[in-house]
Amino acid sequence: MKPVHALLTAIAALFLVVSITAPAWALFGNKFEAELETEKVAVKLARDVKKGNYDLVTAEELKGWMDQGKNMVIVDTMPYEESYKKAHVPSAEQFLFPISDMTTWDTKETGGKTTEDFKALLGDDLEKTIVIYCGFVKCTRSHNGAVWAKKLGYKNVYRFSGGIFAWKGAGFETGEID
Repeated sequence: MKPVHALLTAIAALFLVVSITAPAWALFGNKFEAELETEKVAVKLARDVKKGNYDLVTAEELKGWMDQGKNMVIVDTMPYEESYKKAHVPSAEQFLFPISDMTTWDTKETGGKTTEDFKALLGDDLEKTIVIYCGFVKCTRSHNGAVWAKKLGYKNVYRFSGGIFAWKGAGFETGEID
């Protein structure tokens, strides 16, 4: 009877150990896979910044600039109805850019707007700080907007790569249109 009892105790202990540690091993697997995805996003962002020759700004930095009254233009590159109207960084102006790389200006991709329309939004001061954002780090609309601002001669162009998701994640107030 004792060997059976010992065997049952060993099986119960093994079951207990496996049930406790299995979720941890699963977490490590997901953690590693998540890190691989983070790496891909980070490298793509770094390459886009290098290619576009613009700089980056965080949600906290942008909020600080706004609180200081920094003279800048903030551009939301998301669709008006689906995104901008629902939530945007306060004082941001909306100007649609596509997700895919926009190497040549295509008015179909910008809601019928031209480079002249974009210049009018950004203003005549090529030294003014320009901040361009979209939804989240993987969204590339802001990359297109930043690249085009640089192509048009603006010197101080920043991409707020975390976009409206990071803004909300930081707990900052958003603008909305009824």
